[in-house]
Amino acid sequence: MNAERGMKSGARSHAPVMINYHGKREESMKTIIRAVFVLMLLFGLSGCFTVNVSLTPEVRPLEEKIISGHGKDKILLMDLTGIITSEESGSVLGGKKKPGMLSLVREQLDRARRDKNVKALVIRINSPGGGVTASDTLYHEIKKFRDETGVKVVAHFLDIGTSGAYYAALAADRITAQPTSITGSIGVIMLRIDATGLMQKIGVQALQISSGAEKGMGSPFRALSDEERKIFQGMIDSMYGRFVSVVSEGRKLSPERVRQLADGRIYTSQEAKDAGLIDQIGYLDDAFSQARTLAKLKQATIVTYLRPGQYRPNVYSMNLINIDLGAAAGPGIRFGYLWIP
Repeated sequence: MNAERGMKSGARSHAPVMINYHGKREESMKTIIRAVFVLMLLFGLSGCFTVNVSLTPEVRPLEEKIISGHGKDKILLMDLTGIITSEESGSVLGGKKKPGMLSLVREQLDRARRDKNVKALVIRINSPGGGVTASDTLYHEIKKFRDETGVKVVAHFLDIGTSGAYYAALAADRITAQPTSITGSIGVIMLRIDATGLMQKIGVQALQISSGAEKGMGSPFRALSDEERKIFQGMIDSMYGRFVSVVSEGRKLSPERVRQLADGRIYTSQEAKDAGLIDQIGYLDDAFSQARTLAKLKQATIVTYLRPGQYRPNVYSMNLINIDLGAAAGPGIRFGYLWIP
């Protein structure tokens, strides 16, 4: 009996011990990852290096989406919404910047150039205008597209199509507007912040050392001199003169008549039509009808270009209006074809 117990006891003492190497390796990897993360955090806080993690998806190429209609021939619907600027918009989460208005318009026009079935373009506008250069570039891109492709272009105002937005619309073959649209505001405005009063209150002075008397003209830290006002007014008059010439050419009005209309005031759609600034009052469907007539189309498919994941169930679906006054009144001097009520 004792011998049997000894044999059984010995058998138990020599039984193989199973070690979970997989579990230990997994635990070791977790420990290493934790250590690396802690080191990265410590180095990041000390400023040795930064880790850039994008929480927003990359901007992907535009895709064609059918809105309504049928047939081989197409009418492209394109939006001009918000402040007209060439600046890109970024993400508050540190993601990649989205293309600005000029970049997006050029991207859409380039895609339309490659599609010979696009016979007309309707530009839906809801904008108070924007920067002088951005508005002029937008006008140039639309006019160049129209001249090079022969595609008929109709600009249609929704709530507002003033100043730089009206400037851009002058590149179209026809301009239409809603019965309740506001347009006009033909002119130039210079935006400048004067911080001299604030600086006096807090007892701060700005010291400027420059190579010339007018090198610091427009600085918010001192009042404008009479000479500076004269220089800025000359620049504004030059930009205003270009606006007048573009209106005169696009609307077949004399420069004298345009100057009478272009004192900066806004117009209702009926006043604008009576003055010859637009062609027709109606709704978006009327703009598409106008486009079909100009392109001599009996039927057409209305399409738009969207990023993957975007959705538009009908012609009234559009992006939210981005009224970013920071784009128009940021640091430094800004010249604008812009209506700011």
